Amino acid sequence: MPLRLLDHPFRAEHFRRADEASDADFYSFPRLVTHIDDAAIAALTRFYGDFLAPGSDVLDLMSSWVSHLPPAVDYRSVVGLGMNAAELAANPRLSRWLVHDLNQAPGLPFADAHFDACLIAVSVQYLARPLEVFTEIARVLRPGGGLAVSFSNRMFATKAVAVWRALDAAGHAQLVALYCQLAGFAAPVLADLSPAPGRGDPLHVVATRKA
Repeated sequence: MPLRLLDHPFRAEHFRRADEASDADFYSFPRLVTHIDDAAIAALTRFYGDFLAPGSDVLDLMSSWVSHLPPAVDYRSVVGLGMNAAELAANPRLSRWLVHDLNQAPGLPFADAHFDACLIAVSVQYLARPLEVFTEIARVLRPGGGLAVSFSNRMFATKAVAVWRALDAAGHAQLVALYCQLAGFAAPVLADLSPAPGRGDPLHVVATRKA
């Protein structure tokens, strides 16, 4: 069911970006770089090792060429949805992938209750229609399915939404938790996984499950 204005405290200006030009153009060439440092990547991989059950069907949302999944664990499927075909094709952990612009079409092209878990790694700040996307995530997850949203302090600032740019790390965690709650997920758990506070990239995760 689409969310109505009165269902949440946000206004349209909260999700405006400094660069409102086409996201398809912005992501038209591959960026084969990492968006968090090696220690933060390792911390996220350890978290996924605990969060994801072997043999799961996993949706890697807003995916790219880097997989943060533990290499020694087998999953039944890992479906990547992202913005650049070359990046997705270079990701060795994806069973299949598709290019899909969530800011233009927040509906997910998957059946109800299709996945055991959904991951969003260091990219939630770019969602201009997050409540619609999170509601769709809830739809495609099986009962009890997990959602883990990780973020750091690095971003393409011109493509991050205004509300994200206005908040600090604690505010970011509360914002993502609110997205989860408004989409009907269970009470989220907020975790600071920063491997070297003050010396390396911070890493925070908001995790929840479908009721």
